[in-house]
Formats: sequence, structure tokens, C-alpha cells
Amino acid sequence: MDINPVTLTGRTVRLEPLSEAHLPDLVLVANDESIWRFFASGIINTEERLRVFVRDLLQKQTQGSDLPFAVIHLESGRAIGCTRYMEIHREHRGLEIGGTWYGVQYQRTGVNTECKYLLLKHAFEVLGCIRVQLKTDLRNERSQRAIERIGAVKEGILRHHMVMPDGYIRDSVYYSVIDTEWPRVKEYLEEKMASYSKSTP
Repeated sequence: MDINPVTLTGRTVRLEPLSEAHLPDLVLVANDESIWRFFASGIINTEERLRVFVRDLLQKQTQGSDLPFAVIHLESGRAIGCTRYMEIHREHRGLEIGGTWYGVQYQRTGVNTECKYLLLKHAFEVLGCIRVQLKTDLRNERSQRAIERIGAVKEGILRHHMVMPDGYIRDSVYYSVIDTEWPRVKEYLEEKMASYSKSTP
């Protein structure tokens, strides 16, 4: 898998390589602490914390383990959150979509569906992945429902999977989409996005 920075554009959002230039926009939408309740990196709702967060992701990109994106809302032209490829295993043709967050006003909209569609499409159709996984905190029922709504299959729970910044020992729920399922998931997501666009003025 030849994984390099790339820009992925949909009807509502554009995913572009994350940089420190996105920080002024991200600061404006990161201030609600509810965004970070289950986030493995802890609360990053200040400019200083966001800068450290972004620099860390860019370092991981240099190391080849992650590929981070800024989520750009096309109507406003502003960055409204982040997402990334992570846990990249080239030899096994697999990766994870994770580290995703959006400003509160963009949650429960068509943003997440389109972001996941763009990332899955690129992973399967360009990178040649045979497996894409997603995971979330067992306590985060909203995230679980969101992952299930994109058509991912629940695989199970890794118990005591990680220690969170506040010391909580987290269980993680794992989901995946594999290459043979992608045509079905793709059709489902395209229908979902078309339905959403028709219901939006």
C-alpha cells in the first residue's frame, strides 16, 4: 500500500492533509469539552493543546503509522474537525479509521457519513486494503451507533484495552469492513448520502 497525503472531496466536506495552518479554525470548534469525553488523547480544547496534538500527528505521519486529515466544511471553507488513517499495516493491507472529532454543531449531520465514505472508498479502491477497522470506547454508545450506521460489522470487545488520560481503564469495541463487503457498504452509504442531500434545503 502506497499511503501518501491526499485530498478527498465530497459534496459537503473536503478531507485535506492536516497542518498547523488549520489551527485557527480548529480552535473555534474544539472548545466544547463533550467532544473529548471519550477521546484517547484527552481534552485538547485550547490552541496550545491542539498545536501539540497536530504536531504529534504530523510526526506519526513522518514515521508512516498515521495519515491525518483536516475536515473542511465546503460551505464555510473552514476546518471543522479531524480524522485519520492509523494503525497502518502495509504488509497485511489493513488500517484503521479513527481519531475522529467534529465541532458539536456538525455532529449528527451528514458530515460523518461522507467522511467515512471518502476514507473507505480511498482505502479499498485506491490503496488496495482488504480490511478497514474502527474502534470506540465501550461507554460511547453514540459512537457505536454511528459506526454501525455506516455498515461496519461488530467484531467484539477488547477488555482493559487501554488506560485513558484520566486513569480510566477502557474496554474498546472493534468493528470492521472487509473488501468483499465494500460494494454493499458503498451502495448503502451512497443511498444514505443521496437521501440526506434531498432532505437538506
